Amino acid sequence: MSTSSTLSRRLPFQAHPVDEVGIKERVARLATRSIKKSSKVEGLKLALSMVDLTTLEGADTPGRVRQLCTKAVHLHSGRTDLPMVAAVCVYPTMVRVAREALKGTPIKVAAVATAFPSGMNPLTVKLEDTRYAVGEGAHEIDMVISRGDFLRGDYGRVADEIAEVKKACGEAHLKVILETGELGTLDRVRLASDIAMEAGADFIKTSTGKIQPAATPEVVLVMLQAISDFYRKTGRKIGMKPAGGIANAKAALNLLVMVREVLGPDWLNPDLFRIGASKLPNDILMQLEKERTGVYQGGDYFSND
Repeated sequence: MSTSSTLSRRLPFQAHPVDEVGIKERVARLATRSIKKSSKVEGLKLALSMVDLTTLEGADTPGRVRQLCTKAVHLHSGRTDLPMVAAVCVYPTMVRVAREALKGTPIKVAAVATAFPSGMNPLTVKLEDTRYAVGEGAHEIDMVISRGDFLRGDYGRVADEIAEVKKACGEAHLKVILETGELGTLDRVRLASDIAMEAGADFIKTSTGKIQPAATPEVVLVMLQAISDFYRKTGRKIGMKPAGGIANAKAALNLLVMVREVLGPDWLNPDLFRIGASKLPNDILMQLEKERTGVYQGGDYFSND
């Protein structure tokens, strides 16, 4: 492994103990923030622009992916005041299909790689998986760390793998999935966040969406604080992507409140904040229509899954 000896020696792997009581209290305070009227509408539009619309099922077919891409492009046909989602997220074998379906739009294609969702393959296979996805046209790679290596304390191996995958990404951005539901404690979430950023992540991401709990407010807050500390130390702005179970507009707005509170307005854009979701856009659109007309529409009013 070309980077392992240098990177493993360079990274300190020092834990930053997390005040769990303080985190819970701050999450509770932030959850009471109320966003109304025009601010709510702008927040909902912003959240919509940050969505990575996702399908990651074993039953995915080219037809299903094309349908998802059609949904991404035509979520709100007739509402020219609303933004498109940021990206569509698929398996590597579906990247080319998604690129063709999204041609001529600003929507990016993200691909999960590195033996998603388990991460339980040799590094050579993970790197080939990454190179394949990039070669097929992926703008972004969502990799998973090896939780087994992390939990047994082999932090150097985790860091080295991230660094190698980052190199294999070339020009594609790298989002590093921690799978926080398997890490067990907020202290471990913080340590994994620090390792991922030091090793070259462009984004850190909570979850694959396959394990619960996923993007809990406490986990998100700890990861945002890690990004804030890393920025103060290095001057590098790292992005954040909560994913897993984020299905309604209220949860999305709460996330935006947390981002603004911890990182400030610079992070409130799709280049630095994403939300991995499949059902969220429809709920956002329902809320926007309610704000515009005073009447709720049905859940399938705007598009079909």
